[in-house]
Amino acid sequence: MDGFRAFLRKLKFMIKKELLATIKDPRTRTILFLPVIMQTMLFGYAATFNLDEVQYACLDQSRSKYSTELIAKMEGSGVFRRVQTLNSTSEIAEAIDSDVAMLVVNIPADFADKLVAGERAEVQVITDGRNSSTSGIAAGYVNSIVADYNARRNGGRILETETIAWYNPNLITRWMFLPALIPMMSLSQVLMLAGLSVAREREQGTFDQLLVTPIEPSIILIGKAISPILIGLIQATFALIIMCVWFEIKVVGSLFTLYLVLLVFLLSCVGIGLSISAVSANMQQVMVYCFMAMMPLSLLSGVTTPVRNMPQVLQYFTLANPLRFATEAVRRIFLEGSSLATVAYALVPMLLIAGITLPVAGWFFRNKL
Repeated sequence: MDGFRAFLRKLKFMIKKELLATIKDPRTRTILFLPVIMQTMLFGYAATFNLDEVQYACLDQSRSKYSTELIAKMEGSGVFRRVQTLNSTSEIAEAIDSDVAMLVVNIPADFADKLVAGERAEVQVITDGRNSSTSGIAAGYVNSIVADYNARRNGGRILETETIAWYNPNLITRWMFLPALIPMMSLSQVLMLAGLSVAREREQGTFDQLLVTPIEPSIILIGKAISPILIGLIQATFALIIMCVWFEIKVVGSLFTLYLVLLVFLLSCVGIGLSISAVSANMQQVMVYCFMAMMPLSLLSGVTTPVRNMPQVLQYFTLANPLRFATEAVRRIFLEGSSLATVAYALVPMLLIAGITLPVAGWFFRNKL
Protein backbone atom coordinates (compact mmCIF):
# COMPACT_ATOMS: atom_id res chain seq x y z
CA MET A 1 0.00 0.00 0.00
CA ASP A 2 2.83 2.41 0.81
CA GLY A 3 4.40 1.69 -2.55
CA PHE A 4 1.12 2.45 -4.33
CA ARG A 5 0.72 5.72 -2.42
CA ALA A 6 4.27 6.69 -3.37
CA PHE A 7 3.45 5.87 -6.99
CA LEU A 8 0.34 8.09 -6.91
CA ARG A 9 2.25 10.90 -5.21
CA LYS A 10 5.00 10.87 -7.83
CA LEU A 11 2.42 10.65 -10.61
CA LYS A 12 0.52 13.64 -9.19
CA PHE A 13 3.67 15.75 -9.15
CA MET A 14 4.53 14.64 -12.68
CA ILE A 15 1.08 15.54 -14.04
CA LYS A 16 1.18 18.90 -12.25
CA LYS A 17 4.62 19.63 -13.69
CA GLU A 18 3.48 18.79 -17.24
CA LEU A 19 0.33 20.90 -17.01
CA LEU A 20 2.24 23.89 -15.66
CA ALA A 21 4.94 23.50 -18.32
CA THR A 22 2.31 23.43 -21.06
CA ILE A 23 0.25 26.33 -19.77
CA LYS A 24 3.22 28.60 -18.98
CA ASP A 25 4.95 28.05 -22.32
CA PRO A 26 3.78 30.86 -24.67
CA ARG A 27 4.48 28.69 -27.74
CA THR A 28 2.08 25.97 -26.64
CA ARG A 29 -0.40 28.13 -24.71
CA THR A 30 -1.56 29.80 -27.92
CA ILE A 31 -2.64 26.48 -29.47
CA LEU A 32 -4.71 25.24 -26.54
CA PHE A 33 -8.17 26.75 -26.98
CA LEU A 34 -8.21 29.48 -29.65
CA PRO A 35 -7.77 27.05 -32.59
CA VAL A 36 -10.56 24.85 -31.20
CA ILE A 37 -13.06 27.72 -31.21
CA MET A 38 -11.94 29.05 -34.60
CA GLN A 39 -11.95 25.67 -36.34
CA THR A 40 -15.34 24.69 -34.93
CA MET A 41 -16.92 27.94 -36.14
CA LEU A 42 -15.20 27.81 -39.52
CA PHE A 43 -16.11 24.18 -40.19
CA GLY A 44 -19.67 24.85 -39.05
CA TYR A 45 -20.17 27.58 -41.63
CA ALA A 46 -17.58 26.99 -44.37
CA ALA A 47 -17.32 23.19 -44.63
CA THR A 48 -20.75 22.53 -46.08
CA PHE A 49 -22.15 21.03 -49.25
CA ASN A 50 -25.59 22.52 -48.62
CA LEU A 51 -26.59 25.35 -50.92
CA ASP A 52 -28.71 27.95 -49.18
CA GLU A 53 -28.78 30.11 -52.31
CA VAL A 54 -28.14 29.26 -55.96
CA GLN A 55 -27.46 32.18 -58.26
CA TYR A 56 -28.73 31.34 -61.72
CA ALA A 57 -29.21 32.96 -65.11
CA CYS A 58 -32.35 32.34 -67.11
CA LEU A 59 -32.80 32.14 -70.87
CA ASP A 60 -36.52 31.79 -71.56
CA GLN A 61 -36.93 31.39 -75.31
CA SER A 62 -40.47 30.07 -74.94
CA ARG A 63 -41.93 33.07 -73.10
CA SER A 64 -45.12 31.13 -72.45
CA LYS A 65 -47.25 30.63 -69.39
CA TYR A 66 -45.73 27.17 -68.92
CA SER A 67 -42.17 28.46 -68.84
CA THR A 68 -43.25 31.31 -66.58
CA GLU A 69 -44.85 28.82 -64.17
CA LEU A 70 -41.69 26.72 -64.09
CA ILE A 71 -39.46 29.72 -63.41
CA ALA A 72 -41.82 30.99 -60.74
CA LYS A 73 -41.73 27.58 -59.08
CA MET A 74 -37.93 27.66 -59.02
CA GLU A 75 -37.71 31.15 -57.56
CA GLY A 76 -40.51 30.42 -55.11
CA SER A 77 -38.50 27.59 -53.59
CA GLY A 78 -36.36 30.13 -51.72
CA VAL A 79 -33.14 28.54 -52.99
CA PHE A 80 -32.79 29.97 -56.49
CA ARG A 81 -32.05 33.66 -57.06
CA ARG A 82 -31.98 35.01 -60.58
CA VAL A 83 -28.92 37.19 -61.11
CA GLN A 84 -29.18 37.59 -64.87
CA THR A 85 -31.80 37.34 -67.63
CA LEU A 86 -30.27 36.26 -70.92
CA ASN A 87 -31.48 37.12 -74.38
CA SER A 88 -29.57 34.61 -76.52
CA THR A 89 -27.54 31.43 -76.22
CA SER A 90 -24.34 33.37 -76.97
CA GLU A 91 -24.58 34.92 -73.48
CA ILE A 92 -24.55 31.59 -71.63
CA ALA A 93 -20.78 31.09 -71.69
CA GLU A 94 -20.11 34.56 -70.28
CA ALA A 95 -22.57 34.04 -67.42
CA ILE A 96 -20.77 30.86 -66.32
CA ASP A 97 -17.19 31.94 -67.05
CA SER A 98 -17.52 35.21 -65.15
CA ASP A 99 -18.85 33.42 -62.02
CA VAL A 100 -21.98 35.57 -62.15
CA ALA A 101 -24.21 32.49 -62.18
CA MET A 102 -23.72 29.00 -60.77
CA LEU A 103 -26.00 27.57 -63.42
CA VAL A 104 -28.02 28.62 -66.46
CA VAL A 105 -31.56 27.41 -67.16
CA ASN A 106 -32.29 27.39 -70.89
CA ILE A 107 -35.93 26.87 -71.87
CA PRO A 108 -36.25 26.17 -75.64
CA ALA A 109 -38.65 28.05 -77.89
CA ASP A 110 -40.77 24.92 -78.56
CA PHE A 111 -41.17 24.14 -74.83
CA ALA A 112 -44.87 25.11 -74.63
CA ASP A 113 -45.77 23.55 -77.99
CA LYS A 114 -44.38 20.17 -76.96
CA LEU A 115 -46.17 20.25 -73.62
CA VAL A 116 -49.50 21.05 -75.27
CA ALA A 117 -48.95 18.28 -77.82
CA GLY A 118 -48.16 15.81 -75.03
CA GLU A 119 -44.61 15.33 -76.22
CA ARG A 120 -41.45 15.27 -74.16
CA ALA A 121 -40.27 18.81 -73.50
CA GLU A 122 -36.70 19.40 -72.42
CA VAL A 123 -35.15 22.06 -70.22
CA GLN A 124 -31.41 22.57 -70.53
CA VAL A 125 -29.50 23.12 -67.27
CA ILE A 126 -25.88 24.22 -67.67
CA THR A 127 -23.81 24.13 -64.48
CA ASP A 128 -20.31 25.24 -63.53
CA GLY A 129 -18.41 21.95 -63.45
CA ARG A 130 -15.30 23.54 -61.96
CA ASN A 131 -16.88 22.72 -58.61
CA SER A 132 -18.37 19.30 -59.15
CA SER A 133 -19.96 19.01 -55.68
CA THR A 134 -22.02 22.21 -55.78
CA SER A 135 -22.72 21.69 -59.47
CA GLY A 136 -24.30 18.31 -58.85
CA ILE A 137 -26.31 19.54 -55.89
CA ALA A 138 -27.64 22.57 -57.79
CA ALA A 139 -28.61 20.39 -60.75
CA GLY A 140 -30.37 18.03 -58.35
CA TYR A 141 -32.41 20.94 -56.99
CA VAL A 142 -33.54 21.81 -60.51
CA ASN A 143 -34.40 18.19 -61.30
CA SER A 144 -36.56 17.88 -58.20
CA ILE A 145 -38.45 21.07 -59.04
CA VAL A 146 -38.99 19.99 -62.64
CA ALA A 147 -40.19 16.57 -61.47
CA ASP A 148 -42.67 18.15 -59.09
CA TYR A 149 -43.87 20.54 -61.80
CA ASN A 150 -44.35 17.61 -64.18
CA ALA A 151 -46.26 15.64 -61.55
CA ARG A 152 -48.65 18.51 -60.92
CA ARG A 153 -49.29 19.05 -64.64
CA ASN A 154 -50.23 15.40 -65.03
CA GLY A 155 -52.42 15.38 -61.98
CA GLY A 156 -49.82 13.44 -60.05
CA ARG A 157 -50.42 10.34 -62.18
CA ILE A 158 -46.76 9.51 -62.68
CA LEU A 159 -44.29 7.37 -60.79
CA GLU A 160 -42.79 9.21 -57.82
CA THR A 161 -40.01 8.30 -55.42
CA GLU A 162 -39.95 9.22 -51.77
CA THR A 163 -36.49 9.59 -50.30
CA ILE A 164 -35.95 9.29 -46.55
CA ALA A 165 -32.54 10.04 -45.05
CA TRP A 166 -32.09 8.33 -41.70
CA TYR A 167 -30.32 10.14 -38.85
CA ASN A 168 -29.93 13.35 -40.89
CA PRO A 169 -33.33 13.91 -42.51
CA ASN A 170 -32.51 17.35 -43.90
CA LEU A 171 -29.08 16.24 -45.16
CA ILE A 172 -27.38 19.12 -43.36
CA THR A 173 -23.66 18.87 -44.02
CA ARG A 174 -22.52 20.27 -40.68
CA TRP A 175 -24.32 17.42 -38.91
CA MET A 176 -21.80 15.13 -40.61
CA PHE A 177 -18.71 17.35 -40.42
CA LEU A 178 -18.82 18.81 -36.93
CA PRO A 179 -19.02 15.53 -34.96
CA ALA A 180 -16.02 14.27 -36.95
CA LEU A 181 -14.24 17.53 -36.18
CA ILE A 182 -13.96 16.63 -32.47
CA PRO A 183 -11.55 13.69 -32.92
CA MET A 184 -9.77 15.42 -35.80
CA MET A 185 -8.98 18.51 -33.72
CA SER A 186 -8.08 16.37 -30.74
CA LEU A 187 -5.64 14.42 -32.88
CA SER A 188 -3.82 17.51 -34.13
CA GLN A 189 -3.67 19.19 -30.72
CA VAL A 190 -2.79 16.17 -28.60
CA LEU A 191 -0.29 14.85 -31.14
CA MET A 192 1.52 18.19 -31.04
CA LEU A 193 1.35 18.60 -27.25
CA ALA A 194 2.59 15.08 -26.58
CA GLY A 195 5.30 15.44 -29.18
CA LEU A 196 6.57 18.75 -27.86
CA SER A 197 6.64 17.62 -24.23
CA VAL A 198 9.94 15.72 -24.46
CA ALA A 199 11.51 17.82 -27.23
CA ARG A 200 10.89 21.02 -25.27
CA GLU A 201 12.66 19.65 -22.20
CA ARG A 202 15.49 18.30 -24.32
CA GLU A 203 16.09 21.75 -25.79
CA GLN A 204 15.95 23.34 -22.34
CA GLY A 205 18.31 20.73 -20.92
CA THR A 206 15.92 19.54 -18.22
CA PHE A 207 15.06 16.09 -19.56
CA ASP A 208 18.38 14.52 -18.51
CA GLN A 209 17.85 15.95 -15.04
CA LEU A 210 14.37 14.43 -14.98
CA LEU A 211 15.73 10.98 -15.83
CA VAL A 212 18.13 10.97 -12.86
CA THR A 213 15.41 11.86 -10.35
CA PRO A 214 13.84 9.15 -8.15
CA ILE A 215 10.87 9.08 -10.54
CA GLU A 216 10.77 5.89 -12.59
CA PRO A 217 10.64 6.14 -16.43
CA SER A 218 7.20 4.51 -16.38
CA ILE A 219 5.84 7.32 -14.18
CA ILE A 220 7.46 9.90 -16.45
CA LEU A 221 5.75 8.26 -19.43
CA ILE A 222 2.35 8.11 -17.71
CA GLY A 223 2.62 11.71 -16.50
CA LYS A 224 3.51 12.96 -19.96
CA ALA A 225 0.57 10.99 -21.38
CA ILE A 226 -2.12 12.10 -18.92
CA SER A 227 -1.46 15.83 -19.32
CA PRO A 228 -2.24 15.97 -23.09
CA ILE A 229 -5.22 13.67 -22.58
CA LEU A 230 -6.74 16.04 -20.00
CA ILE A 231 -6.15 19.03 -22.27
CA GLY A 232 -7.63 17.11 -25.21
CA LEU A 233 -10.79 16.27 -23.25
CA ILE A 234 -11.19 19.92 -22.25
CA GLN A 235 -10.78 21.01 -25.88
CA ALA A 236 -13.31 18.40 -27.00
CA THR A 237 -15.74 19.75 -24.39
CA PHE A 238 -15.32 23.28 -25.75
CA ALA A 239 -16.06 22.05 -29.28
CA LEU A 240 -19.03 20.01 -28.03
CA ILE A 241 -20.55 23.03 -26.28
CA ILE A 242 -20.22 25.16 -29.44
CA MET A 243 -21.86 22.45 -31.56
CA CYS A 244 -24.76 21.92 -29.19
CA VAL A 245 -25.40 25.54 -28.20
CA TRP A 246 -24.47 27.53 -31.31
CA PHE A 247 -25.17 25.09 -34.15
CA GLU A 248 -27.95 23.22 -32.27
CA ILE A 249 -26.61 19.75 -33.10
CA LYS A 250 -28.09 17.38 -30.58
CA VAL A 251 -26.09 14.48 -29.16
CA VAL A 252 -28.54 11.60 -29.50
CA GLY A 253 -26.33 9.06 -27.73
CA SER A 254 -24.79 8.89 -24.29
CA LEU A 255 -22.20 11.44 -23.20
CA PHE A 256 -20.49 8.73 -21.17
CA THR A 257 -20.01 6.61 -24.30
CA LEU A 258 -18.81 9.65 -26.23
CA TYR A 259 -16.19 10.59 -23.67
CA LEU A 260 -15.06 6.97 -23.27
CA VAL A 261 -14.42 6.77 -27.02
CA LEU A 262 -12.56 10.08 -26.91
CA LEU A 263 -10.49 8.93 -23.94
CA VAL A 264 -9.35 5.75 -25.70
CA PHE A 265 -8.72 7.69 -28.90
CA LEU A 266 -6.63 10.31 -27.10
CA LEU A 267 -4.64 7.53 -25.47
CA SER A 268 -3.67 6.21 -28.89
CA CYS A 269 -2.87 9.75 -30.09
CA VAL A 270 -0.61 10.34 -27.08
CA GLY A 271 1.21 7.10 -27.83
CA ILE A 272 1.91 8.27 -31.38
CA GLY A 273 2.92 11.73 -30.18
CA LEU A 274 5.31 10.44 -27.50
CA SER A 275 6.88 8.05 -29.99
CA ILE A 276 7.49 10.97 -32.35
CA SER A 277 8.88 13.02 -29.49
CA ALA A 278 11.20 10.23 -28.39
CA VAL A 279 12.89 9.97 -31.79
CA SER A 280 13.04 13.74 -32.46
CA ALA A 281 16.07 15.83 -31.61
CA ASN A 282 14.26 19.16 -31.25
CA MET A 283 10.87 20.86 -31.43
CA GLN A 284 11.23 21.67 -35.13
CA GLN A 285 11.59 17.98 -35.96
CA VAL A 286 8.53 17.18 -33.86
CA MET A 287 6.42 19.71 -35.77
CA VAL A 288 7.63 18.35 -39.12
CA TYR A 289 6.93 14.73 -38.13
CA CYS A 290 3.50 15.63 -36.73
CA PHE A 291 2.63 17.45 -39.95
CA MET A 292 3.76 14.45 -42.00
CA ALA A 293 1.62 12.14 -39.87
CA MET A 294 -1.47 14.37 -39.84
CA MET A 295 -1.99 14.46 -43.60
CA PRO A 296 -2.33 10.69 -44.25
CA LEU A 297 -4.20 10.16 -40.98
CA SER A 298 -6.78 12.80 -41.97
CA LEU A 299 -7.15 11.65 -45.58
CA LEU A 300 -7.56 8.00 -44.56
CA SER A 301 -10.01 8.71 -41.73
CA GLY A 302 -13.26 8.96 -43.68
CA VAL A 303 -13.92 12.49 -42.40
CA THR A 304 -14.56 13.88 -45.89
CA THR A 305 -14.78 10.79 -48.10
CA PRO A 306 -16.17 7.38 -47.13
CA VAL A 307 -13.59 4.67 -46.50
CA ARG A 308 -15.56 2.19 -48.63
CA ASN A 309 -14.99 4.44 -51.68
CA MET A 310 -11.20 4.18 -51.35
CA PRO A 311 -9.12 1.57 -53.21
CA GLN A 312 -8.90 -1.73 -51.39
CA VAL A 313 -5.21 -1.27 -50.61
CA LEU A 314 -5.84 2.06 -48.87
CA GLN A 315 -8.71 0.53 -46.91
CA TYR A 316 -6.20 -1.85 -45.33
CA PHE A 317 -4.04 1.09 -44.28
CA THR A 318 -7.01 2.72 -42.55
CA LEU A 319 -7.09 -0.18 -40.10
CA ALA A 320 -3.97 1.29 -38.47
CA ASN A 321 -5.51 4.77 -38.29
CA PRO A 322 -7.13 5.57 -34.92
CA LEU A 323 -8.84 8.62 -36.40
CA ARG A 324 -10.90 6.38 -38.68
CA PHE A 325 -12.44 4.44 -35.80
CA ALA A 326 -12.90 7.52 -33.61
CA THR A 327 -14.69 9.32 -36.44
CA GLU A 328 -17.04 6.39 -37.06
CA ALA A 329 -17.83 5.97 -33.38
CA VAL A 330 -18.39 9.68 -32.65
CA ARG A 331 -20.66 10.11 -35.66
CA ARG A 332 -22.72 7.08 -34.66
CA ILE A 333 -23.05 8.35 -31.10
CA PHE A 334 -24.02 11.84 -32.29
CA LEU A 335 -26.48 10.91 -35.04
CA GLU A 336 -27.65 7.34 -34.32
CA GLY A 337 -27.51 7.31 -30.55
CA SER A 338 -25.39 4.16 -30.62
CA SER A 339 -24.68 2.45 -27.33
CA LEU A 340 -21.30 1.39 -25.98
CA ALA A 341 -21.89 -2.18 -27.13
CA THR A 342 -22.51 -0.95 -30.68
CA VAL A 343 -19.31 1.12 -30.95
CA ALA A 344 -17.12 -1.24 -28.91
CA TYR A 345 -15.57 -2.56 -32.13
CA ALA A 346 -13.91 0.85 -32.60
CA LEU A 347 -12.20 0.73 -29.20
CA VAL A 348 -10.20 -2.43 -29.94
CA PRO A 349 -7.91 -1.08 -32.71
CA MET A 350 -7.35 2.18 -30.83
CA LEU A 351 -6.33 0.24 -27.72
CA LEU A 352 -4.01 -1.90 -29.83
CA ILE A 353 -2.35 1.20 -31.29
CA ALA A 354 -1.90 2.64 -27.80
CA GLY A 355 -0.60 -0.71 -26.58
CA ILE A 356 2.10 -0.63 -29.27
CA THR A 357 3.11 3.05 -29.36
CA LEU A 358 3.29 3.68 -25.61
CA PRO A 359 5.72 0.80 -24.90
CA VAL A 360 7.77 1.90 -27.91
CA ALA A 361 7.99 5.42 -26.49
CA GLY A 362 8.88 3.97 -23.08
CA TRP A 363 11.64 1.86 -24.62
CA PHE A 364 13.14 4.94 -26.26
CA PHE A 365 12.99 6.78 -22.93
CA ARG A 366 14.93 4.01 -21.16
CA ASN A 367 17.43 3.07 -23.84
CA LYS A 368 18.00 5.92 -26.29
CA LEU A 369 17.60 8.90 -24.05
